[in-house]
Amino acid sequence: MSPTRATRGAPAWPGPAQAFLREPRLDLAARAARSARRLHGMTDPSRSTDPLSIWHKLADASVLLDGFHALKHALRFGARVPVAVTTDRRAALALAGELAPDVHNALDVLLTEVPEATYRTLVPRPHPTGVAALAVRPSRESNLETLRRTPRSAPVVVLDNPRNLGNAGAVIRLAAGFGVTGVVTTGTLDPWHPTVVRGGAGLHFATAVERLAVTELPPGPVFALDPEGDDIRGLKLPDDAVLAFGSERTGLSADLRARTDHLVSLPMRPQVSSYNLATSVAMTLYHWSATGGAPA
Repeated sequence: MSPTRATRGAPAWPGPAQAFLREPRLDLAARAARSARRLHGMTDPSRSTDPLSIWHKLADASVLLDGFHALKHALRFGARVPVAVTTDRRAALALAGELAPDVHNALDVLLTEVPEATYRTLVPRPHPTGVAALAVRPSRESNLETLRRTPRSAPVVVLDNPRNLGNAGAVIRLAAGFGVTGVVTTGTLDPWHPTVVRGGAGLHFATAVERLAVTELPPGPVFALDPEGDDIRGLKLPDDAVLAFGSERTGLSADLRARTDHLVSLPMRPQVSSYNLATSVAMTLYHWSATGGAPA
């Protein structure tokens, strides 16, 4: 796979975690080491510094970063990562040198090589890169503050009662790529479920991700996707829009529909019944960006 410019470099525009990345005089490696000391008391000799002990201590309350690319993205967007393991440290650092030199030093500090049998006990499904890490989930209060802040320079994406974990992860990855303010889910799906985080490739840390009730949605005009809505090609979506997408099976809920200011439809030939959820989000965000909404 040929690395893109975005893969090789720093994030193209700020996200809610970027203040962490802009701390003066500290590179990613220094921040990684400092984060580990803070989280585990590594300056206290009475506390364990064994990576596996740390892993087992923190696993239940942490976000699993499954694979090299998830860890790479999390570090780029300011995640606090207390522990990271790999089955082949040399290969992982070589991959960083090729695809992500900006996080190479941080990975050099963080990564501990473990036997493959041990690695398999730490993750539900081994990743081809043989890399896994634990990260601290951003505080709900911080994410809610980001979602509620006005004026906004980018929309919020709302997934109304989504059902498919992989689709939710793909949407979060898209949202991070377009620099949206955040992704909100309603209903029972946990947007921080490990399968969603895996599908999002660690980009939960690049945007504000939370689960809310419809009554708690962020401020802004609600544009909801619906086959009966106005053709999106004749509209300009404002930067402060709340872009809502219904469930893969049942569409918009009655509560969300009642909250909607504008119904919007995507172009689709009559014989086709629907698009995949992530495809619908991608088309909508591309339209927003193409009509002047993309971050500089």
